[in-house]
Amino acid sequence: MKSDRRILESALLVVRWQRGDRAAFDQLMRIWEQPLFYYLRRLTATEADAWELLQETWLKALKSLAKLRDPQALPAFLYRTARNAAITRFRKPEFYSLDSDAQNICDDRPNDPIDDFDSAEQVHAGLEQLPLLQREALTLFFLQDLSLEEMSLLLGVPIGTVKSRVHYGKQALRKILSEDQSHD
Repeated sequence: MKSDRRILESALLVVRWQRGDRAAFDQLMRIWEQPLFYYLRRLTATEADAWELLQETWLKALKSLAKLRDPQALPAFLYRTARNAAITRFRKPEFYSLDSDAQNICDDRPNDPIDDFDSAEQVHAGLEQLPLLQREALTLFFLQDLSLEEMSLLLGVPIGTVKSRVHYGKQALRKILSEDQSHD
């Protein structure tokens, strides 16, 4: 989960980096490595792919960080950079098969599929079976605790599309997890 302290500390490090303190980037990497890796791991098939994409993310961030106007926007900047690296690497037509026009309600987090199941392993295995856009939306919403507005900015899509992806992702994950439980 992100915290206000992490955002403020990161913003200060961005300013230090922009003013020439090269050690500040190492500190940013330490703060954001685990959350970014976790996010990328949900988007990729293997841990090795996630590590490679994380390296690409850091290289791209290193090149672009000087241009970041709002240092407090660093989390969205890093997640967007990571997402773009993953999309570029794994661009496939089946990842974009969702109906992005549907407007569904998912503003509240009660009764989310993660709370309904005891095993985190079950949830992660279920996430792996979802299409990329749904998996990404659920990861950002539930596991990275981003708001719908933050997700909209990060993904570069309208808030209605974000709601749709979360809604359909929740439905698909519930179905997958229910089927897995009935097989046990």
